[in-house]
Amino acid sequence: MEPVPPAVKRGPAGPVDKAHSGESYYLSGGSPMGAKKSIELAQRYIQDYIDKVGAEGVVIGISGGVDSTVAAQLACGALSPQQVLGLILPYKTTDPRSLEDAEAVVKHLNIPHQTIDITPQIDAYYAQCSEGDEDYLRIGNKAARERMAVLYDQAQARNYLVLGTSNKTEWLLGYFTLWGDMAAALEPVEDLYKTQVLELARVLGVAERIINKPPTADLWPGQTDEQEIGVSYAEIDRILYRHVEYSETAAEICKSGLEREKVEKVLRMMHRTSFKRKLPDVLQLQYCWEGLQ
Repeated sequence: MEPVPPAVKRGPAGPVDKAHSGESYYLSGGSPMGAKKSIELAQRYIQDYIDKVGAEGVVIGISGGVDSTVAAQLACGALSPQQVLGLILPYKTTDPRSLEDAEAVVKHLNIPHQTIDITPQIDAYYAQCSEGDEDYLRIGNKAARERMAVLYDQAQARNYLVLGTSNKTEWLLGYFTLWGDMAAALEPVEDLYKTQVLELARVLGVAERIINKPPTADLWPGQTDEQEIGVSYAEIDRILYRHVEYSETAAEICKSGLEREKVEKVLRMMHRTSFKRKLPDVLQLQYCWEGLQ
């Protein structure tokens, strides 16, 4: 297995032990900060940030998944629903059930919303280049960046900010598109693992259909995150939590009963995508010249 940079040790083993049962360990009793407190802090964060920069609201992409639903509901609690613009941005391969869920979310939250089909601009681009039009992953990345371009355009038109919907699990795995779904002005749930976002969703009263459906980026028909990664989010979070929050090695994590193959795969993904969690590398010419002199 490739080496992974050590993480900072943050606390005792108590909360990690609770993770062995598969529960959402970090917010429910393992930490003094529970789900309700997290919701309160997230809403205050959104409100304070909007006030600080002088924006008039937020625009958010609504996919019909739990992350965007939770983020939108937090925004509605921080601001008024009229200050939250929900954009539904399907591509031709988007699962119709995702569209149904997205529409149900914006109607339930009673927020201004619009559906913009991004198929024409994506297909127009690939019509001009013969290669890539059958590469689902490439098209998925292109679609993610196109969606963010639309979100930023709509935000600029209203003096709004783009509200992100990413979680900590995706961020640590690098399971996102650079300058796509990770390109936002503020991220209210990015410091929460996927299982923690699910816990917030339950406390917020998000529909069970959205909470229980398999997470998907709709990269191709029938695609799901867990199927593509090959490890469940419950297992991924146990691995990442132990490694990142408690500096446990792969061998130590395996002692909890997790399969070594899965542990090594998750840590390898985290290591190989470290460049995605940094700003672009910059050549420090000044220091180069000083060195030459």
